[in-house]
Amino acid sequence: MGIAWLDPMRRPPAGRVLAALSVLPALAVAGWLLAALPLLAFGVYRPVVAIPLGLAMAGLLCWAGTRGLVSVAEDADGDGPVDTVRATVGQVAAAVVVAVGAGVFNGVMHGEQLAVRRDPSTYAQYAIWLAREGSLPIPARPEAFGGADPSLIFESVGFYAVGDSVVPQFMPGAPMLFALGEWLGGLFLAPVVLGALAVLAVAGLAARLAGGRWAPVAALAFACCMPIIYTSRATFSEIPSMLLLLGGLALVHDALYGHGRRIGAALGGLTLGLAVLVRVDGLRDVLPVLAFAGLLVAMGRRSPGRHGGLGPPLLAGLAAGAGLGLAAGYGLSRPYLTYLSSSMRPLLLICAAVLVLTLAGTVAAPLLARLRPPGWLPAAGATLVALTMAGLAVRPWLVTVRRVPDNVDDRLTATFIEQIQKANGLPIDGTRLYFEHTLHWVAWYVGVPALVLATLAAAVLTHRLLRGRGLPWLLPLAVIGWATLTTLLRPAITPDHPWAARRLVPVVIPGVILLAVWGAERLRERAGEGRWRGWVVPVCALLLVVPPAVTSIGTAFTPVGRGEAAAVAAMCARIPPDASVLIAERVTADRYTQVVRGACGVPAAEVRQVEGDTAPESDVRRLVERVRAAGRTPVVLAAEEGQVAPYGPVTQLIGLVTRQDERSLTEAPDGTWSLRINVWMALP
Repeated sequence: MGIAWLDPMRRPPAGRVLAALSVLPALAVAGWLLAALPLLAFGVYRPVVAIPLGLAMAGLLCWAGTRGLVSVAEDADGDGPVDTVRATVGQVAAAVVVAVGAGVFNGVMHGEQLAVRRDPSTYAQYAIWLAREGSLPIPARPEAFGGADPSLIFESVGFYAVGDSVVPQFMPGAPMLFALGEWLGGLFLAPVVLGALAVLAVAGLAARLAGGRWAPVAALAFACCMPIIYTSRATFSEIPSMLLLLGGLALVHDALYGHGRRIGAALGGLTLGLAVLVRVDGLRDVLPVLAFAGLLVAMGRRSPGRHGGLGPPLLAGLAAGAGLGLAAGYGLSRPYLTYLSSSMRPLLLICAAVLVLTLAGTVAAPLLARLRPPGWLPAAGATLVALTMAGLAVRPWLVTVRRVPDNVDDRLTATFIEQIQKANGLPIDGTRLYFEHTLHWVAWYVGVPALVLATLAAAVLTHRLLRGRGLPWLLPLAVIGWATLTTLLRPAITPDHPWAARRLVPVVIPGVILLAVWGAERLRERAGEGRWRGWVVPVCALLLVVPPAVTSIGTAFTPVGRGEAAAVAAMCARIPPDASVLIAERVTADRYTQVVRGACGVPAAEVRQVEGDTAPESDVRRLVERVRAAGRTPVVLAAEEGQVAPYGPVTQLIGLVTRQDERSLTEAPDGTWSLRINVWMALP
């Protein structure tokens, strides 16, 4: 392979370079996760072990997954390997420039969310703990407070108390990746790098499905979308999940329509399955892959050949990746899965049903092959796609999605929504979820032209597929269609923006862009050889890029949470190393219990409140004496000076004014809000 790259006469064409560049990130991420998970399971996720093993595994998968793409060996007929990506040097260079530009821009504007308010800071604290301790669960260390006590609370937002330990919320895949960034000195740059690599993945898949001329257009439209910018600047799980999904689709495409290699199909399935290790929702996203693998197995039973032989390795890879994800969730994130049980049980039942139907279809393949679909089916399928999108578009005028709170979490969400409605000047109704507007969310961020083009493309592709044509789109369209429909029907997220926009990141936004550029390519082909054909690409490029760029302007140039890293470092430096920290006020406890425990490295616990948001002074004083009796230095934290003043000399540890996300319910966000953080300390 190395000789081929060095010899100008044998160097792979530009298309093959883009094909390799667009799957290497997913293969590298998959390799790292495969090496990291067993190390974490055994409590030895340390840089001295993880970095060499992770790099070796990532390198092995990258070599295995791309060696056919850069091969120049001729086959028996004297023809080179079939290229799944055809692109010019200029097109590839433009896509790379867009990816690098996105990385640089988001790197300059990256956020610093450490105080635990929402998911990014939870992921950041999870990653910091893994980077420093390399094991789970997190010891609560009640002995540092004189033993367990009814007034001590060791759990906090994003971290569950289990016995004498604390278990982080969420799946471990993304934190294991972000921990690598922490080891390398760039925790907040890790998502930036992954976001830039995701731009390449979109460009590569666009080139495979729509042609090389659309790779830079798709890359730029994708990079300009506000939800992509938003999730590339903070420690979210959506970008690494999307990287695995898009990379897996590209690998399967190459195995099927390029080199027909079983190893490519197996690696594609593995990469897709590992999305479950990053986000439990990945199990839903990859369900169509299970059915597709069954279809390939059935094809192999009916007429063994190139495509049919790829079914078993694809199925095996998918089962291995998803199985590792579920095992990790059960072993390392069980309280989180228990919390999600009301939605996980139906999802697992759907998975079981798809598996049964896939097995039944595989067994009955010879019989089903004799059936001839009715002639009206392609038109009916295309019409159904159009009607579904039309229904989602008019949904706000037909229904209002509500949820009546029936538990503590729902009541807290309802109160939160009421606060946002008040800030937005909207009627107060905490039961509203605004999910009827989900297709409008997509239009905000990708633009109406892209959404219209994608809808038309999906309808045309459905018609073609039901006629037995356009097969390279079968799996991508199934994944995009299924994930988009289920996400838009039930996004299952607090509906304020840009927060809710993250649900659109793993599949919906890249899927709409991929469909839109395919639709644009069909328009170019329909234009014939006349003078108008040359205008199709620039006009469509403007229609696809300008609307998302305009929407993003209001938030793209303002970092969120900037200054939190320096503030936390200064706070940790002023807390005595032998301290046991008692947090006597609710908001500070929610935000800083795990920060003190993980980033500062000292035991921390909230003191239970009886009434209001401040702990009783008698309980705090009693716990202070228990800490002293345990031979440690008691420290009391709260948000206001008066809340810690009764316990001794006070010091302000954090007095930070920064920016936070806007919270918009009925329109795209166009700015950020101010955020003030205060933490005061008393040394009794």
